[in-house]
Amino acid sequence: MFGFGMPELIVIGVVVLLIFGPGKLPQIGSALGGAIRSFRSAADDDGKVVKGSEQEQKKEV
Repeated sequence: MFGFGMPELIVIGVVVLLIFGPGKLPQIGSALGGAIRSFRSAADDDGKVVKGSEQEQKKEV
């Protein structure tokens, strides 16, 4: 997984916990999840737009 093993992930988790504190972690997780969802949605919509424009070009020819 991107060259990160379990010990590295644990160290990263501990550092994040120390920096942000346990109260902010749910908010950060929620914001990160929302960003990933919106990115996936935008990527899916972009694919639909490209496919739609290809079909329009085929109809014109």
